[in-house]
Amino acid sequence: MGSKWRKVKLALGLNLCVYTPRNNIADNDEEDGSLPPSSYRHSDAALLSPVADWTSAPPTPGSNRLKLSKSLSRSSSKKTCSICLTSMRRGDGQAIFTAECSHSFHFHCIASNVKHGNQICPICRAKWREIPLQGPSLDPPHGRARVNPVDWPQNNGLMTVVRRIPPRSNSSRNVAPLFQSPEPAIFDDDELLDHEIDSTEKISSKSSLGECNQQRKVKMKSFTEVPAVSQLNTSDKFTVLINLKAPTANSWQNPGRNQANIPQICQRPRAPVDLVTVLDISGSMAGTKLALLKRAMGFVIQNLGPNDRLSVIAFYSTARRLFSLRRMSETGRQQALLAVNSLVANGGTNIAEGLRKGVKIMEDRREKNPVASIILLSDGQDTYTVSNISGSQNQPNYQLLLPVSMHPEDGSGFKIPVHAFGFGADHDASSMHSISEISGGTFSFIETEGVIQDAFAQCIGGLLSVVVKDLQVHIECLHPSVYLGSLKAGSYPNHVLSDRRTGSIDVGDLYADEERDFLVSINVPAAYRSNETMLLKVKCNYNDPLTKETVTLEGEEVRIKRPVVARQDEVSIEVDRQQNRLQAAEAMAQARTAAENGDLARAVSILNNCRKLLSETVSAKSHDRLCIALEAELKEMQERMVSRHVYEASGRAYILSGLSSHSWQRATARGDSTDGSSLVQAYQTPSMVEMVTRSQATLLGSPSAQRLLRPVWSFSSRPRPR
Repeated sequence: MGSKWRKVKLALGLNLCVYTPRNNIADNDEEDGSLPPSSYRHSDAALLSPVADWTSAPPTPGSNRLKLSKSLSRSSSKKTCSICLTSMRRGDGQAIFTAECSHSFHFHCIASNVKHGNQICPICRAKWREIPLQGPSLDPPHGRARVNPVDWPQNNGLMTVVRRIPPRSNSSRNVAPLFQSPEPAIFDDDELLDHEIDSTEKISSKSSLGECNQQRKVKMKSFTEVPAVSQLNTSDKFTVLINLKAPTANSWQNPGRNQANIPQICQRPRAPVDLVTVLDISGSMAGTKLALLKRAMGFVIQNLGPNDRLSVIAFYSTARRLFSLRRMSETGRQQALLAVNSLVANGGTNIAEGLRKGVKIMEDRREKNPVASIILLSDGQDTYTVSNISGSQNQPNYQLLLPVSMHPEDGSGFKIPVHAFGFGADHDASSMHSISEISGGTFSFIETEGVIQDAFAQCIGGLLSVVVKDLQVHIECLHPSVYLGSLKAGSYPNHVLSDRRTGSIDVGDLYADEERDFLVSINVPAAYRSNETMLLKVKCNYNDPLTKETVTLEGEEVRIKRPVVARQDEVSIEVDRQQNRLQAAEAMAQARTAAENGDLARAVSILNNCRKLLSETVSAKSHDRLCIALEAELKEMQERMVSRHVYEASGRAYILSGLSSHSWQRATARGDSTDGSSLVQAYQTPSMVEMVTRSQATLLGSPSAQRLLRPVWSFSSRPRPR
């Protein structure tokens, strides 16, 4: 077959170019040890990616895969490739490409960018008329399996070194295409699940469940407003609290690879996830924002297991699927990282098209993992759908941003939660909050740009710990004269039958260790010659995502004592705590309405009055943590309403993320509140805390990324009064 150099010379004689491995040169040339192996070099803008195992070989001690240039002049030097930040020397076994703008790069580095649609210079941002293309390696490097580019056809031929870009129309001049391969009409090309591994895990799960069956069940408790009511007294608004707690977090398994100084949890399998991320790559995401997004996505990819599946949608003026729903095996991770790191920011913001394709992936998939979710991130406002809505522009119909199948009135039964993340001060918080509310997801406000990875970590920490599916709570009145008044369940769908004797709440999925509290209002009749009144009976049913079994649980009957004379007891602190939460959430909603109507003074007054009321409750006097957190949160919201500018920049998004958190009783990111010590993290579970800790550990291990983050911390210009 001849030596590799002979093949290179032949290719060069034909005006072609191939990738030549440096570690296996057959002509006894000495290798320059000052350069790291080419297999460790990242593509453009991969500088902030988490430490990733891009090859099967371990990194050399001298390699620095997160190295950042200290100055633009150094990175753009003719002696250094500005993509991989290593030296460019002629005769070192690496082809060099010099663009028409006179900037030079390793041919392998720049060709990797170009094949994913980047047709501008990474240094001067000039648009190229001629671009480099690369054919497949004749001989892959020793010890490394070839990884084909994502969604690109395989072939055995060689491509020409340079291809001239045809002129584009003015309408598409500023839009950089993501991929050239066409998308299928139906997204039924998802990678099949590994049923052999899945069945093995289920058998293991069932055997272990037999030993700790009670620990794996949802726990139900009930609390009455007061323990006793006098026999002759009646009440039309008597409150009963129903508390549900999911099984503990010690049953979920860490899906990622071992990393230094990061705790591992490997006790037993967990429910695998189908995850679709819909990412904004419009022009406003250029620079640090996009780099941080890539790093955050790298963390997500590295922490998904081989049974989890991921697909990524990137949207700008249009939307494109980067790759199909595929398992995050070793190869799947590598391909996903390559695809994400190839993204280029440009164009407008078409959130509706991005969501349409994200939902279509979930609808068209051939097989389904037990858990499914969509993550949406945007830093701007939809300029293609909401702006064209007919009617009043003051009250846009954000429901149009979601596909019809996601609308509640559609009745199709398709329900995939969309967890929305608003990035920076310019995103449309109202639309992102509406999208999450309609779909059953949460809305998080990422005010501090360095928190984006932690915010994603908190979200997937929950998604990777789902232990309860499709939970429903059923409430039935026992005493013939007791009737249901209302069910205070936040955003959870609930229904009371016309006879007011039975009701239900659709809770859905629960993460490990999550709790849900619902307040039931009933009447209490008089009880003649009776020492006790039976009020309610509560039961629930749900699906176990691991064993696929349906579990039905019945709680204890709710009763109250009926003495002849009852002493004036204080309200139960458990009931008082949840009444405070609902009261604070109602005040937030009223304050937001006043602020949207331009009356900031009234909005601040509403929040201040609520703070005063909370300070007089039983919970406040007992120094209850939730009550303290609510007071701190209301105060923070007041500070974000000091002016119209401050409210528009951060106040609206902060309030909406708070409302989302309290209505779903689930942790959301607010500003920099992913820190577990923050008072507003009342709903953060141990699984979320562990994943955020993992994220922060990876950031601490990246001093170059820390240097970049230090000058710019917050998008908000809001003053911080003290």
